Order: sequence, then structure tokens, then C-alpha cells
Amino acid sequence: MAKKKENHTKPLRLFKVEQAIQNMSYPNVEKLMAKLEVSRRTVLRDIEELKLYYAAPIEYDKVRKGYYYTDNTYFVKNMMLTESEIFAVTGILPLMERYNNTPLKKTISKVYDTLSQMLPNQVEVQTSFMNDVEFIADPIPVIEEEVFNAVFKATKLHQIMKFDYRSISATEHKPHELHPYKIYSQKGDWYVLGFSPKHNSFSTFTLARMKNISLGDTFEIDPEYKSKVHIDPNFGIWNNSTPPEKVELLFDKSVNTYILERTWHKTRNVIRMKTAPFT
Repeated sequence: MAKKKENHTKPLRLFKVEQAIQNMSYPNVEKLMAKLEVSRRTVLRDIEELKLYYAAPIEYDKVRKGYYYTDNTYFVKNMMLTESEIFAVTGILPLMERYNNTPLKKTISKVYDTLSQMLPNQVEVQTSFMNDVEFIADPIPVIEEEVFNAVFKATKLHQIMKFDYRSISATEHKPHELHPYKIYSQKGDWYVLGFSPKHNSFSTFTLARMKNISLGDTFEIDPEYKSKVHIDPNFGIWNNSTPPEKVELLFDKSVNTYILERTWHKTRNVIRMKTAPFT
């Protein structure tokens, strides 16, 4: 019977060692070192840990001068994850929710499933983290897959887009044309920035409000477009050409902790007042 595992070893590396011995023909230490890109000491230590903690039936064949499994049906049944690792794995899930309204969800889910398949059938978690933490997702608008793909294609290939768009205050879609330059994502919302012939200026459009996109001819990129775009990522997706102004905000002391613990803008200057400026 295998001894109870006391110290945690990186599961992915152990998995690679196990797979290498399973799939290679009597690999010796040198071959495992080259395959896994680790030191001789690491290979020997990992083999001993597989044998000691996971009851891996690994033996060394003196004739063939390599390692092999005496039981070809063996696999690591339990792979231990530390609290920090399960936090990282679980932390991927809320990030994936931000892409639920885009075709990227399928691709990300496929990658996540591939990583999951690299683990054994049974995964043992040494933490109550899964029960103690809950992620609250932001509400996100639905983006049509055709719209998403068309916008990315047009932006990449510098193609003129024609589409129907419904502004935030409108009740119906109206035709628009755009020369797309860049795509932004913020908290699940996706935007495309480009030159609008209708407005004769650079404008941003929300992908969730677009439909019936058709791609046309290519357009020439304005080499000075960055000087004509006024988006401050600190405040979100707001394209405004108005000259910046200095603003002073006064907050009540009842919310001082909330205000101080956040960086509202990279150029901010916080002044703590000892006495109230008014009564």
C-alpha cells in the first residue's frame, strides 16, 4: 500500500513522468531528462515519489537499461492540488463567463477541457475553497457570432464594414458604415473603434447593438489616427475629443476607506483633510 503523501509535488510534472514511462520504450534517466527538460536529480526524485506516494509499479530493467511499468494498466488515480492551484483553476471559470457572449467561449472551453483531460480521472483537493468562495459575474449583453467574427475579420484585414446599429437611446436599428481600427473589451462588453464617414470622425460602436454586417473594400489606415482618438482606459470606453480638465471631488468621510483603497485614475492626487471644509 502506498504511503500517505505528505509533501505536494507539482502534479503536471509527475503526470509527464508517468506518461513518458508509459509511452516510451524503456526510457533511461538521460532520455527522461531530455524529454522533460529537467535535471537528473529531479527525474530520480519524481520516480521515487510516484512509487512511494502513488504506488506506481515502476521498475528498472537492467538488460534494456530503462524504466517500465510492471502493470500496463496503471495510472495515477489521485493527483493532489494545493489551495493556490485550485484557486487558479477555479479562477478561470469567472473569466470564461466574460466570453459567454462571444464565439471565444467555445475555444476557451476547448482549451480548458484539454487541460482537464491531462489530469487523472479522480482529483483530490486539499481545501474547502470550492465551498467557501463564490464569484459574482457581471451582466453581459448577447453578441451574435456572425457579428463578432465579421468585426474581427474586418479589423484585421482593414475592410470597410456596413451594418445596422441601434444606439443606446434608439428603438430601432439604422444603417452605418465604419472603417474599423481597433477592438476593445471591458467587463464583458466588446467595442470596435473606427472612422465613421457619417460623423466624419472616429467613433466607437458596441458589438451587441450591431447586426446585418457586410464587408466591402479595404481602406487605407490613417497614420495619425492615434492622435485623433481620445480613449482613456482608466475611465472606460469613452471617445471624447474635449480637452481634459482638472476636476476636484470632495467625498464625505463615511466613504473614505472605499475611495482610498482604489486607484480611480493614474493621474489622481489624493489629499486627506483633517477638518471638514464645510458644515
